[in-house]
Amino acid sequence: MMKMTARDKPLIVGVGGTTRSPSTSQRALSAALAMCEARGARTLMIAGPDIDLPSYDPRHCARGPQAHRLVEGLRAADGVIIATPSYHGSISGLVKNALDYVEDLRDDPEQYLSGRAVGAIVCAEGAQAVGATLVTVRSIIHALRGWPTPYAAAIDSTSEPFGADGGSISEPVRLSLALVAEQVVEFAQMRRAWALSRGAATAR
Repeated sequence: MMKMTARDKPLIVGVGGTTRSPSTSQRALSAALAMCEARGARTLMIAGPDIDLPSYDPRHCARGPQAHRLVEGLRAADGVIIATPSYHGSISGLVKNALDYVEDLRDDPEQYLSGRAVGAIVCAEGAQAVGATLVTVRSIIHALRGWPTPYAAAIDSTSEPFGADGGSISEPVRLSLALVAEQVVEFAQMRRAWALSRGAATAR
């Protein structure tokens, strides 16, 4: 039997937040990734100022260190979680621009986000904005060939989901984020196990 190492654990990459740190969406993403780690995954968070990138240029030009970290992180990912605020009924331009960089993976053996479960977290002031934005996020995930998880976390920012001091987390929000984390990690673990078994079979 092969011994499991830290690198055999699935890698979950979180992308999102706002340049205002820590924002509600960034706190939610951080909490979800912590829940992924509790389930045995490795995590990488690329959020807030880390995704304040130049407007995506589809030409194969040099990428800065932040863009390189984003692209390479997603290339290595077994699962992804996207967290965005809702701005005027849609995702933020900051998050959309970051996701446009996934185009750099178009020529990979697994193009874009193929084979990855992708969880969604949407934060908004009101249910109507959450719904419209969630539809957009899932449409983008489909376009990038990812697998949207059945459950997504919809967070009403007006309900103080992280408490007045920003330190605690409300039980409904905790349960929502836990379910997103569970679904992403379970799918990623299956992906990782399949890759390991395939490698073992090739080695024989």
